[in-house]
Amino acid sequence: MIVLVVAASLLVGVALGVLGGGGSILTVPVLVYLAGVETKEAIATSLFVVGVTSAAGVVAHARAGRVRWRTGLLFGLAGMIGAYAGGRLAEFVAASVLLIAFALMMIATAVAMIRGRRGPRKAAPHELPVAHVLLDGIVVGLVTGLVGAGGGFLVVPALALLGGLPMTVAVGTSLLVIAMKSFAGLAGYLASVHIDWGLAALVTVTAVVGALLGGRVAGRLPQDALRRAFGWFVAVMGVFVLGQQVGFGPLRALSASPWLWAGLAAAACVPVARFVQRAAHARRGP
Repeated sequence: MIVLVVAASLLVGVALGVLGGGGSILTVPVLVYLAGVETKEAIATSLFVVGVTSAAGVVAHARAGRVRWRTGLLFGLAGMIGAYAGGRLAEFVAASVLLIAFALMMIATAVAMIRGRRGPRKAAPHELPVAHVLLDGIVVGLVTGLVGAGGGFLVVPALALLGGLPMTVAVGTSLLVIAMKSFAGLAGYLASVHIDWGLAALVTVTAVVGALLGGRVAGRLPQDALRRAFGWFVAVMGVFVLGQQVGFGPLRALSASPWLWAGLAAAACVPVARFVQRAAHARRGP
């Protein structure tokens, strides 16, 4: 089973590097269903894993000029306040309620990303308005602390759909925000939760390798295809987590099978490979 945990951790890193989110969407189920970690401990551990992995992933995006530093730092600072508060509040909320809320928000966000922006696309500002960034940061941070999500599945849509940033820039900036908020949420959890640091280190090191690989791939992917891939990825994982929590028997039984997780990991590599192939073909021309 440890081999599957390592393989899934690599996928966590790739998802963060390519999509700017999805780290906790994968990390929490991997820790709960594969490593057998209790829900709140898994959430706290995921905040550490995703925080370190996101910080490493920022490097590749920053080198390519895909990080809006002022927007990311302001969003992250506001998010840290909300994340710390959410982490403290999570102590008083049932674990099952947290995961159901997590899944429902994932599905709602996925629908918005798949549909995309309506109406003509406006030119993206270099940096987003301060008040807008601060408000969004606090709200997303609160969710981060409560459900253990680094927030990429909310930050990327906020930057890409509401802020109008190009998808690749939203991805790079999201990683900066995720790193800041994840560590703040972790601080809130550490007041009441114990972490297996050996397991956390193993998952983190593997995920960092994946994030560095994903960061190199992200700049080659078409913007609309990347947005839709993000949406479908979040939708599938949201339905899976929700099915677990509402007691859908067949889905609960499937989650115990290592072959399911191996299949999900393999399937996730297919669209990424296709996007890279299309991008390479477009650069070469007909």
